[in-house]
Amino acid sequence: MKLLNSTYGKGRVRVMRLSGQGKNREVRELTVLAMLAGDIAQAYTQADNSTTVSTDTIKNVVNIVASEELEAGPEAFCRAVAKRLLNSYPGMTNATVSAREVRWNRLTVDGTAHPHAFTLDGNGQGTAEVVMDRDGDRVTSGLSGFTFLKATESGWSNYIKDRYTTLPETQDRILATSMEASWRWSRDPADFATANARVLDALMRVFTMTYSYSAQDSLYRMGSAAIEAVPELEDISIACPNKHYVPINLGPFGLDNSNRVFTATDEPHGQIECTVGR
Repeated sequence: MKLLNSTYGKGRVRVMRLSGQGKNREVRELTVLAMLAGDIAQAYTQADNSTTVSTDTIKNVVNIVASEELEAGPEAFCRAVAKRLLNSYPGMTNATVSAREVRWNRLTVDGTAHPHAFTLDGNGQGTAEVVMDRDGDRVTSGLSGFTFLKATESGWSNYIKDRYTTLPETQDRILATSMEASWRWSRDPADFATANARVLDALMRVFTMTYSYSAQDSLYRMGSAAIEAVPELEDISIACPNKHYVPINLGPFGLDNSNRVFTATDEPHGQIECTVGR
């Protein structure tokens, strides 16, 4: 048998970084996955570990870089870890480092931002990934589990109907989702955090300010707006599972439910995905 592909590394390396002086602090928390590929096949096929770096060592590299890069955003941090791994281990040809960001929002007390107190942002996590080889790297940013809805101005109609169809058409429904999105950079923006905020603003502006003829319609136009708003983007991939809110039949009780009372369900759900590029 032939070994077709091999990679390994350390997952769920959780690291919190504090920067700042005195009572003033910034907090940055990441969960990191660092994977290596290269001259490692013999560990799989010959029980020979002589060219293989321990995954515990990879974890140590992540932690050491964290101590050196206290203020780096997720993209810069992933790049720094990947670069350190390739520089340290010549037998490795490729490093893929990804991170999920636990976002902490600074507490405001009596209208003033507190210097060192924060609350957890419960809506989604920022994501970043750097794939680096000896010739360069590719950077991807994104959001995972970012949840939003519009209570009206959404419909679903003019679809194929046959003997299997039971869903009625509607021009007024709740459209809700927990979005997974990632966008690839053709070049670095001046500041990743600022550019990522512009991406999200473009996505949400289209979602909130325009009528949705379908989730498919909204996703394409949202992705197009993000590409237009941020010239450094190469493409954007969006996956939106429907969080269904189904009108409850109140007819047996002599009541009319004109899209005011719903039951919530996300199983089974519609899965709507697209990638938009230049």
